[in-house]
Amino acid sequence: MTEPTAPAPETAPRGGQLLSAVELLVGAALVLGHNVWRTLPNEVPLLFVLGLVSYRLRNGGFAAIGFRRPPSWTRLLAIALGAAALRIALGIVVEPLAESVWPPIVAPAGTEAIAASPWAALRWLGLVWTWAAFGEEIGYRGWILGRAADALGRSPAATAFAVAASSVLFGFGHFYKGPAGILDSGLAGLVLAGAFLLARRNLWAPILAHGFIDTFGIAALFFGWAD
Repeated sequence: MTEPTAPAPETAPRGGQLLSAVELLVGAALVLGHNVWRTLPNEVPLLFVLGLVSYRLRNGGFAAIGFRRPPSWTRLLAIALGAAALRIALGIVVEPLAESVWPPIVAPAGTEAIAASPWAALRWLGLVWTWAAFGEEIGYRGWILGRAADALGRSPAATAFAVAASSVLFGFGHFYKGPAGILDSGLAGLVLAGAFLLARRNLWAPILAHGFIDTFGIAALFFGWAD
């Protein structure tokens, strides 16, 4: 019987803290450049590619970004489901409070078709499990959070800064939703970062949690629960 694979030891990135800080600034510029300043193409594929290339070249492989077999898939799945439930519960509370101060959150373009078409719902499911779950988690939790922590030496304070920085940027990555949406998405980023750390920096936890969250959102639209 094969024993579960233990988490890989942390691998110090080649190039040191300064290069990690530069990568963090590049990531932040890509997020703000597309979503706020509207001068750059969509940041998600760029973060995805740059993050994977960075960890391959500087850390020697993708285990360092968080792609590895966990000691327990059951525990990891429990973390992902718990994070998804927490994020959905927070959204139920935070969204109306935020919308009492700011305009209503703007939904992603095209989601209005989900309620009327099962094919639209299926297309959106494919999108959220690829673009959002994999693309955004590799970019925001894997690369931005990881390099933010590396830039400050991966101390507890550095990790706290990395969680905050990646979550703020994740909020601004949803700038089109308006101020209430930025706050809501920023809180989602905190929950997903918490899942990532609770799973010992295993990226499968926030990927699954992100997919579960967005799947619930699509189901709510399709079945009319959102009304």
